[in-house]
Amino acid sequence: MKVAIVHDWLTTWAGAEKALAELLNCFPQAEIFTTVNFLEEGAIPALNRHVIHTSFIQRMPWARTRYRQYLPLMPLAVEQFDLKGFDLILSSSHAVAKGVISDPGAVHICYCYSPMRYAWDMQHQYLRQSGKEKGVMSWLMRWQLHRLRQWDYISAQRVDHFIAISNYIKRRIETCYRREAEVIYPPVDVNKFCYDRPREKFYLTASRMVPYKRIDLVIEAFNKMPDKQLIVIGDGPDYAKLALLAGPNVTLMGYQSDKVLIDHLERTQAFIFMAEEDFGILPVEAQAAGAPVIGYGVGGLAETILNNVSGLWIGDQSSSALVEGVEQFEIHMHQNETTFSPEVCRKNAERFTTANFTKAIQSLVKKYFPN
Repeated sequence: MKVAIVHDWLTTWAGAEKALAELLNCFPQAEIFTTVNFLEEGAIPALNRHVIHTSFIQRMPWARTRYRQYLPLMPLAVEQFDLKGFDLILSSSHAVAKGVISDPGAVHICYCYSPMRYAWDMQHQYLRQSGKEKGVMSWLMRWQLHRLRQWDYISAQRVDHFIAISNYIKRRIETCYRREAEVIYPPVDVNKFCYDRPREKFYLTASRMVPYKRIDLVIEAFNKMPDKQLIVIGDGPDYAKLALLAGPNVTLMGYQSDKVLIDHLERTQAFIFMAEEDFGILPVEAQAAGAPVIGYGVGGLAETILNNVSGLWIGDQSSSALVEGVEQFEIHMHQNETTFSPEVCRKNAERFTTANFTKAIQSLVKKYFPN
């Protein structure tokens, strides 16, 4: 069986790339197709043994730092990949990868992280954040997004079988593409965490510092609770603004290695997560490290956290609701020390192991290729 794995772009090591690495482990003979590849050599060891094909965007001016600005050309770029002769096409897609054109006899399975939010339900937020709500440039961008939505829907009909990363995304696929999807949760390396280390009196949040992650909301909440310590790990465009917002009980550590992040996850009394995520790997990793999660109970978090068991759902995305949630968490912990126990958190995280992911993917492929 000849296998092609199509990924939107290779520029960083994040959640989609962790899933890609496991797909490559499932199919060691696969060839990779991607719009651009600007990863440092050896950044993802799983890539080393695979042939990687890139699109014409790889050679465009300033593509290394401004590849996202070529988004209007990416549908054309992925349609130029020559996939003739491949039996199985696996697209790993949150943007354009699913739009490849395959042989009529090939099977195309899409592992979908989400339909393009900026082209669908987040269009107005995208325009607002880019300062393009009004004027000629605004209408030009709206027209481009309109055309992108049309292509996105049409290209979704080329897929034989959709896999969603959560029930939350399954519903979005049904809404945007009018397609059914099977849910296979992303893989999480649970075994790299120790869950029985002593807990310390600090709360932790970690994320890339961009607006939708709502780190500002978390900091505002802890500014209202000066007796509680918050540690923030991560970097991004909003770092300087968030540093100015932080009170004396809030420590911003900036970007840290996996080793430092794991150490803090294993020691924190609870992990804070107030973003509305499609799945959210970090809350699962926190539970794997024995830490309960206090977070916004919408989206993927509602599927990965057991409310009042391995964490606490917050009903409103606001700093005041988070303050109430932290207070409620501490009352529960004071009344019963076994509440939110590290063992229970770890057991819940084990639903999302790489072994479960691999088994589910291979089982699905066998339905199409029984021999």
